[in-house]
Amino acid sequence: MIPQEIIRRKRDGDELDAAEISSFVAALAAGQLSEGQIGAFAMAVWFKGMSRTEIVALTLAMADSGDRLQWADIDRPIADKHSTGGVGDNVSLMLAPIAAACGLAVPMISGRGLGHTGGTLDKLESIPGYMITPDANLFHKVVKEAGCAIIGQTGTLAPADGRLYAVRDVTATVDSIPLITASILSKKLAAGLETLVLDVKVGNGAFMADRGQAEILAQSLVDVANGAGVKTSALITDMNQPLADSAGNAVEMRNCLDFLAGRKADTRLEIVVLAFAAEMLVKSGIAASSDVAERMARQALSSGKAAEVFARMVSMLGGPADLIENPDRYLARAPVAKPVPAARSGWLAACDARGIGVSVIDLGGGRRHPADRIDHRVGFSDLLPLGTHVNAGEPIALVHAADEAAAERAAAALAAHYRITEDKPELTPVIAGLI
Repeated sequence: MIPQEIIRRKRDGDELDAAEISSFVAALAAGQLSEGQIGAFAMAVWFKGMSRTEIVALTLAMADSGDRLQWADIDRPIADKHSTGGVGDNVSLMLAPIAAACGLAVPMISGRGLGHTGGTLDKLESIPGYMITPDANLFHKVVKEAGCAIIGQTGTLAPADGRLYAVRDVTATVDSIPLITASILSKKLAAGLETLVLDVKVGNGAFMADRGQAEILAQSLVDVANGAGVKTSALITDMNQPLADSAGNAVEMRNCLDFLAGRKADTRLEIVVLAFAAEMLVKSGIAASSDVAERMARQALSSGKAAEVFARMVSMLGGPADLIENPDRYLARAPVAKPVPAARSGWLAACDARGIGVSVIDLGGGRRHPADRIDHRVGFSDLLPLGTHVNAGEPIALVHAADEAAAERAAAALAAHYRITEDKPELTPVIAGLI
């Protein structure tokens, strides 16, 4: 394999065969390619694209560049969910235990915050002792005995993706749909999944602000995953406002515990969580229809079984066994909690969800640089949903900050992110489509 010949052929718009792609990825994983060669390949793909056959080959080659997890001794369907990222999106925290309580095994490999979006791992690290990188034996044990485990990617899963992504990040090629598709799915295939559901977000708080582009990405992910042998579907969901009524780390963990206790019923968050649970259960063959599956998910919540699964997962991964019963003992609170008053009377008609995510980072709840330490205490809670009528001065949220000055700045910023109108707005449905 001569790397520059493969780069040249892709640059010229030729279709690469599976052997060429496999040899290029093997060299990538082995550290035999220069950053210039990797960047040139990524840019060639960005300009010329890839066929479905090529993307499948790239995905499989990256999945095969490291370990593949095996679940032969688990007699449940192996399923997972992936989100393209949003603000106040803590769906995974509740979805995994609900799905496990209904009979699935969920080995969920999640990520940290990226840009303005929150990260599932950062939220879990607000729990004292929780291990996000357990060894393979413990990971397997937790999935087998608790039903689910939410952890971070290890260096042995799809290592080629890690090197390719690092170069894409500094060469303006992150937003290539073939490369996004292979990056997401290679890790999921390496995790040994049988079924996958995807949450492709669209709106001002998503990486894909355009509905058309979100649909193209969702279709690519679904086509390639199914082509690689994993039964896959995607829901396109609205991210024009925070999904939960909290945005941050410990505050979203409290939101998760409230949800599992049944205190977040009839919310946009509940709609999305139950829709994904239903899709996972139907795709995996556990339920015959979406209606049956949703009833199963609701029963798992109301019976407390999902909460029990979550508690066992946390305990087995090093966290406190009584987190659900005593959250205040373990989830740190910020020193300052300050209401954010509405600037005027009227209807909450729109908001800048991305701006809210950036405001969490400004509070210290996210990273500007990879080495930054996160203050898990800070963020926003009690965020009112769009379509709510408020009076001037009435709280639209509560800011949690390290000090008074930071709270003042965050409160002013959050208020500026909302538009209040005299007329009641027409809102976008939280689930925009299924692919």
